[in-house]
Amino acid sequence: MTISKHKKIKASDFDDAFEHGDVAKHLDLASLKAHYPTQRITIDFPKIILDELDLEAAKIGVTRTSLIKIWVAEHLHRKVQPAN
Repeated sequence: MTISKHKKIKASDFDDAFEHGDVAKHLDLASLKAHYPTQRITIDFPKIILDELDLEAAKIGVTRTSLIKIWVAEHLHRKVQPAN
């Protein structure tokens, strides 16, 4: 997250705004990105599974890697949530 290029303020003024809970207007929220620690892994899949993954990824407009991450996250989330 970066300070907005349009409204530059002094650090003391920013601190005061922070204390009053009103800093969002001074920040460029479009540049906000979450950074999580990652670790690279390698997984071998049969070609037929990769082809199917590519088709499913194309349906929702994401990459194969993103689809795998989404599905793993969904599975883990369901596992943590109690069954209703």
